[in-house]
Amino acid sequence: MRGLPHHDGSALYVPEQEPALGDTVDVFVRVPVGSDVRQVHVRTTGDGEPRFTEAVVDRVDGGDVWWRVPVEVRNPVSGYRFLLTGRRDHRWLNAAGLVDHDVPDRGDFRLVSYAPPPGWARDAVIYQVFPDRFARSAAADRRAAPDWAVPCDWDTPVVGRGPETPYQFYGGDLDGIVERLDHLDRLGVNTLYLTPIFPARSNHRYDAADFDRVDPLLGGDAALARLADAVHARGWRLLGDITSNHTGDAHRWFRAAASDVRAPERGLYYFDEATGDYESWNGVRSLPKLNWGSADLRRRFATAPDSLLRRWLRDPYRLDGWRVDVANMTGRRGADAYTHEVAALLRAVVTQTRPDALLMAEHGHDHTGDLDRDGWHGTMNYVGFTDPVWSWLRHGEQPVPNFLGTPGGARRRDAAAVLATMDAYRSMVSWRSYTHSWQLLGSHDSARIRTVVGDAARQEVAAGLLATMPGTPMIFAGDELGLTGDNGEASRTPMPWHRPERWDGGTLAAYRALIALRRDEPALRHGGLRPVHHDPDSLVFLRESPAGSVLVLARRAPATPVRLAGLPAAENVYGGAPGLRPDGDGTVTLPGDGPTFQVWRLG
Repeated sequence: MRGLPHHDGSALYVPEQEPALGDTVDVFVRVPVGSDVRQVHVRTTGDGEPRFTEAVVDRVDGGDVWWRVPVEVRNPVSGYRFLLTGRRDHRWLNAAGLVDHDVPDRGDFRLVSYAPPPGWARDAVIYQVFPDRFARSAAADRRAAPDWAVPCDWDTPVVGRGPETPYQFYGGDLDGIVERLDHLDRLGVNTLYLTPIFPARSNHRYDAADFDRVDPLLGGDAALARLADAVHARGWRLLGDITSNHTGDAHRWFRAAASDVRAPERGLYYFDEATGDYESWNGVRSLPKLNWGSADLRRRFATAPDSLLRRWLRDPYRLDGWRVDVANMTGRRGADAYTHEVAALLRAVVTQTRPDALLMAEHGHDHTGDLDRDGWHGTMNYVGFTDPVWSWLRHGEQPVPNFLGTPGGARRRDAAAVLATMDAYRSMVSWRSYTHSWQLLGSHDSARIRTVVGDAARQEVAAGLLATMPGTPMIFAGDELGLTGDNGEASRTPMPWHRPERWDGGTLAAYRALIALRRDEPALRHGGLRPVHHDPDSLVFLRESPAGSVLVLARRAPATPVRLAGLPAAENVYGGAPGLRPDGDGTVTLPGDGPTFQVWRLG
C-alpha cells in the first residue's frame, strides 16, 4: 500500500493529547519510503507570525519514515502545517490534505490548550430519546391529557405534516424510560440523551413554559431523579436538552414581558417598543428569541447560584451535561454577536458546577467558526457526516430532504465527493473538536436512516460508518429497529415495544455487534483516520492507534475487488469476510461484493 504523507491529531501523531499553554510538544508526520521528500519543516503561526522549524527523522518503520518536530503551544489555539521539500518541488500538508499551492491558515492542524472535554465523552455511545414517544409507565394512564393536546393511542400513526403535528400526544414518560433501560443495555449504549423535559405546549417541548420544574406529564422532578439514579447505577451518563435561543410564549418570563413594558423581563427578549412586536425563532411566534445582551438573562439562565443551568446538574438529578438547542443562532441577531461570549459563559458555569459535564451544541450547517474556543465541546455534525453519508447511500431517484431543507435535498454522490465533504469540515476544526462531536445518521429533526437508504443492507453500511469513523456515535431511538420516517416529525415514531413484528431483528443485531466492536477496539475510539482507497461505490480506511489498528471497507454496491500492498495479515472482526493474507508480492485483496461492511484487525 503506497500511501501519501499523513498526519492527524490522534495519539500516533500527537502523543500529548492535552497540551497546556506554553508547552512544547512533539508532533510526527509519516512519509512513505521512496517519496520525493528530502526535508520536512513545520510552519507555526504563534502570535500571528509564521515561523519554520526543521524536522528530524525519528525512525523508519516498515514502509514509512516518521519525522519528528517540536511545536510550541504559544496560543490557546496553535496552528501548524508541514512543508515537504523534495528534489523537484515542495508541497504543504495541512488538515485538508496534501497540496502543491499556498493555502490559508484556516485549514492548518491545531493544538488546543483550553481545558479538554470530559474524559468519558470519547468512549460514549449516545442514545437519543424523544420522551413523548419512547415508553409509557402505568402512571401515565392516570394523567389527563393537557388542553393543547390531541390524545393518541400508542398505535396511532404519526402525522408528519400538518397542524396536528406538534400536538399529537402519546404520553410517554420518564418512568417508562426507566422500565426500558435493559433494551439500551443490550444494545450497548452508555449515554442517554433526552430531548426537552420541561413544561411546554407541544409534544416536542422546545417551547418551554418553565425551566424550574420537570413537566408533570413526564412524572415531574421526582421522576427525573429516579431516572438519573437508574442511569447512573449502570455507570452511564444522562444528558439534558436546553433551549438557549428562545423560550415558549407561555414561559412566565415572556408573559411578564409581553404584559408590562416596564417589567424587568422585557429586556430578556427583543421587543419593538413602537409596535410591541417581538423577534422569534425563524418567525415562529410561539418561540420568542432571547436577548443575550441582557445581564439579567445571563444571571437567570447561567450565573446565579440557583440558575436553571446549574440546578439540574446538581443532586438529586445530576445531569451529566447539556445539548444546547439552536446553538448556531444563540446570541446572534442583526448586529448583536454574543454567540462566542455565551458559549464561553455556559461552558464556565457548567464546568464550575460539574467539572466532568459535557456541553454539546446543535448546528445544522457550518459549525467550524464556533468550535475551538473555550465554549462548546463539540457539535451535532449533520453537515460533515449525516448529509454526506445520506448522499452516498440513499436509494431511489428522488433526493431526500437534508436537515435544513436545501432545495433538491441530499443528492446522490460518489465516494470521492463524500470524502471531500467530510474532509472540508474536519479540516476546519481541531482533531479534539472533531472527535468529540456527535456523528449521527438521523435524529428527531430528520428523516430516518432506513427511509433514506431503503433497505437493511445499506443501513448496516451506514451504521458501520457511524461505529468506525472518528467522533461520538449518536443513535436516535428506533433506528436500531429499522423504523422509518421521511422527515423529522414523521420520524418521531412511538417505540413498538408491543409489536415485535415491526422489529428488524437483523438490523438490531448489526447495531449491537457494531457497538460492541467499537467498545472492544481502542483504535475505533481513539485512533487516527487514514484513507487508503476509494472508488465510486467503495470507501477503505485505516483507524490506527498505539494500541492497534483496524482496516475498514464500506461498499454500497458490488465493485471491483480492491488490492492493497504493504499490509500485514489481518483477522476479520466484523462482516464475515475471510481474513487477509498477503500474496507472493505482498498484496491483500478485499472482496468485491456489496452492499457490505467489513472490518479487519491488523496483525
